[in-house]
Amino acid sequence: MTAQKIMNVALRHFARNGYEGASLADIAAEVGIKKPSIYNHFKGKDDLFMAVYQDAAKRELHFVEGYLRPEHNVRLEQQLFGFLSGYKERYEKEESTKFFLRMSFFPPVHLRQQSIQLSLFYIDQMADQAKVLFQSAKEDGLVHADVTLEQATGAYMAVLDSIFVEMLYGDNDHLMKRLEAAWHVFWRGIRTI
Repeated sequence: MTAQKIMNVALRHFARNGYEGASLADIAAEVGIKKPSIYNHFKGKDDLFMAVYQDAAKRELHFVEGYLRPEHNVRLEQQLFGFLSGYKERYEKEESTKFFLRMSFFPPVHLRQQSIQLSLFYIDQMADQAKVLFQSAKEDGLVHADVTLEQATGAYMAVLDSIFVEMLYGDNDHLMKRLEAAWHVFWRGIRTI
């Protein structure tokens, strides 16, 4: 039995039941192994959880890198807004995205420090990727001269953070209202006139 299969099943259990509600016995049963066999691949539940969390973070970063790279054949507005709405769709469809965002906001108490470090690393990588996109856009004259790269990136990340909160706490109507309002003000503030 591979560690990856155990991680795939564990992802579903952690995503649906949280850390506390996920059971190694249930994970093993679904994989088709006995609980002690999990220890051939992972030291315990904490180790399995962090392996799943790191794998989910890599998937999210891969999505970000694929979406937020400079594309000269795509309008900047379309690309930036498309990423925000694409993340909403990703959250609705991808269990790893749900898991990653939930655990980033609500990590297990005893794994809080490790979880926060991983989450902050991911956020920093996402911001760096967005900054590359804004740098390219600024060079092309698409970002207002008075807006610095740090301001454009920081404001965009703030819009994304608000969308994450609505994904976790709100419903689709609230999310879309917040996205449309925040987007309008953000885009009006950074674009060239």
